[in-house]
Amino acid sequence: MDSSILARQDRVHLDNGMDLRLLSALEVLQARREAGELACEDRERALCSNACLLARALERTENHTPVFPDGQSVLAGLTVEEIGALAARWAQLRRRSDPGLDVSQTELEELKKNFAGPPLNGSDGGC
Repeated sequence: MDSSILARQDRVHLDNGMDLRLLSALEVLQARREAGELACEDRERALCSNACLLARALERTENHTPVFPDGQSVLAGLTVEEIGALAARWAQLRRRSDPGLDVSQTELEELKKNFAGPPLNGSDGGC
């Protein structure tokens, strides 16, 4: 995902030369599917899900390339505590970036203008 349309912040810089970035809806679905393949038991699902999410969200700051190629590499390269802490930071970024209900009226009107499609008329075959 290049940048979020609505998010106030797309990424957070970590102090180790890495960034955590927001993921597109497709990337989240892909991470969930990969986690389903990695988890052998239900109790492993949360850890595998976080690892697969981090494989997509954790990037090198200088060139925005992934630090890990997949969730299995995250599981092999990080501790459970590191995975949990980074997943919590990502969740915090997601919550902070969510425009939610605190969008001002001016911001809301601007968003509506930017995302309004062309006006519909009776000649386009629509209902």
